[in-house]
Amino acid sequence: MTMQLVGPYMTTTSYKKRKQKQRTKNQQLQFEKQHREYNKSMKRIGAHSQMMTIDEYDLYVRGMFKPKKQEFKPYVPSDSYRRQTPDIPSFGDGVGHAPVKEQMVYSGERKLLGIATMHKSNMVPVFADNKEEAIEIAQMRRN
Repeated sequence: MTMQLVGPYMTTTSYKKRKQKQRTKNQQLQFEKQHREYNKSMKRIGAHSQMMTIDEYDLYVRGMFKPKKQEFKPYVPSDSYRRQTPDIPSFGDGVGHAPVKEQMVYSGERKLLGIATMHKSNMVPVFADNKEEAIEIAQMRRN
């Protein structure tokens, strides 16, 4: 006997919808707990329109839920709130409260010879009145 190819109308897969089994008490309690958690999470993320009744949630879990149609409402910006008083005077008479910082002026007391590098990028000023320090810095660089 030979094997023949048969068309797609013959299948071993059943396409019948099965009857839904009734939930036990424990399963019903677990289901209600899941429903509460779902609503709580939707409320937490601000999706209040996604919250469902227990019957809607039952259909949702089974994959038979049809969401409610929401009509499109175009965004209309509202007028921003404006205070009724036209002008509020600021405090004070317009004169500053902080004292003026004194200008820094070079007095010429110490003569700057130059800038020495102690370690890597540690820059140190060298003054004429303290030449021993300049010699120490120079010797420190050679060690």
